[in-house]
Amino acid sequence: MAEPVLGMILKGYPRISETFISNEIALLEDEGVRIRILSMRHPREDFTHESVKRIRARVDYIPETITGHVLKLTAANLACLVRSPGRYLKGLAEMLRRLAVTRKAATAKHLLQAGYLAAKVLPGSGITHLHAHFAHSPTSVAVFLSILTGLPYSFTAHAKDIYTQDPARLSGKIANARFVATCTGYNKEYLDKLNPNGTSIHRVYHGIDLALFSPGPVRMDASPPYEILTVARLTAKKGLPTVLRALAGLAEQGIPFRHVLIGSGEEKDNLKRLARELGIADRIEWLGTKPHDVVVAHLQRADLFLLGCEVSPNGDRDGIPNVLVEAMAMGVPVAATAVSAIPELIESGEHGLLSQPGDHHALARSAKRLLADPELRARVIPQARQRVLDHFDNRRLVGELAAIFRAHMS
Repeated sequence: MAEPVLGMILKGYPRISETFISNEIALLEDEGVRIRILSMRHPREDFTHESVKRIRARVDYIPETITGHVLKLTAANLACLVRSPGRYLKGLAEMLRRLAVTRKAATAKHLLQAGYLAAKVLPGSGITHLHAHFAHSPTSVAVFLSILTGLPYSFTAHAKDIYTQDPARLSGKIANARFVATCTGYNKEYLDKLNPNGTSIHRVYHGIDLALFSPGPVRMDASPPYEILTVARLTAKKGLPTVLRALAGLAEQGIPFRHVLIGSGEEKDNLKRLARELGIADRIEWLGTKPHDVVVAHLQRADLFLLGCEVSPNGDRDGIPNVLVEAMAMGVPVAATAVSAIPELIESGEHGLLSQPGDHHALARSAKRLLADPELRARVIPQARQRVLDHFDNRRLVGELAAIFRAHMS
């Protein structure tokens, strides 16, 4: 008898900013879980991390838009209607119910995409369970596909997909899911309040590849000019204006430093303008998005990692940014903000220093202490590394996730 296959629905594959997903897929395959990737979008970057090359799963790309794919989507959905009229009419009724609330064309698109998968991809695939990463669009497709096929679904909820979504809609997705996974205790606490049927909700941290982010000889001392590193998408929830203002505070105190910023995003022009206004533009090196080997090389020589996460106006927020875990694993002290689940990773004063979101004066004080206080560095650096070893080893954590999948796929 063939092994059951997990159909994993992704917003896009592969994506540089979602390495935690490609790492998870590769490690689940190592655990013996057979996976088929169902991607809603083709890759948009022209390079990938090395971990993607280990993945053996077949990838099927769903038509991303209705425009340009009308005939393909219509034919597939008519085939679904003919094959299982009762199921399809139930899916259509659910789509119309949602459309009356959302008033968004994407709601209809998600049904059409599910119909395409049901007619063109699932037959003969061996897929017995659907799992979506992110609770918004991918889970919506999973919900419709579950209605059309009768297959159970589950999903992993991360951050933006939780906090920018209508709670009632998210509650409905939880109610009908076989189980839900999420990557922080902070998220789980929120999701538990939207869980009317007692669906199993599991907290499973992402973790990192400890073989890749290995420190080598750890430098306990730091000497000027300091190298300060930030790795982040240039987007509102990363709190980069707070980082730049904290750096300006260090400059005003005459502290010599060079700041390296790895990442790209829609806020790049605004951030460069702010750096010029603060008089620190010549101290910042803007590298754009880079692969892991470049990030690791910069972590090996950084004296401090700086991040200013906050809750953005639309409610979006980070969970536990992997870059913080990676820096701690590499022996780089971290100054960050106490937002969302970051305090689950860092107990301030023990594994790094935390300040309140938006308080650039406090973030600058944290940065200065971690650069210039050798006793603090000597305490924080090894304790942070041990924290990661104890709780954020992605091989061990994916083992937990694989056990959850096996329990629900058998």
